[in-house]
Amino acid sequence: MKYIFGIIISLVVLAGFLLVWNGNLIKEGSNMSNDVVDMVRSDEDIILIDVRTPQEYRERRIPGSILLPDYEIRDRAADVIPDKDARIVVYCRSGRRSAQSAHVLRDMGYENVYDLGGINSWPHETISGD
Repeated sequence: MKYIFGIIISLVVLAGFLLVWNGNLIKEGSNMSNDVVDMVRSDEDIILIDVRTPQEYRERRIPGSILLPDYEIRDRAADVIPDKDARIVVYCRSGRRSAQSAHVLRDMGYENVYDLGGINSWPHETISGD
């Protein structure tokens, strides 16, 4: 009986650890945080970067965003975002590419990078076209 009780306690502790760890991933932007959404919607002084492909960008994007595909960040970020202290918000389709792109930008020395996550979760206005 003690053995089964020990296993149950271990599973509960493990489940709690996984929930806390997953919560930290959410804070880093795998889901939209209200603070970042508010930042984008308030027209604060931010640079909104769409890291998807040009085709995805034409199909649907957040107004005011700039296209900088994830596969071009290392080569073009300095030209598109010359100020490394600028507040930068990145997004993609589902959140995976934006998380990776935010990490790359931080590694490149950008200080204020926020990951909005994916446009699929964006409940506000979007636009399309060239």
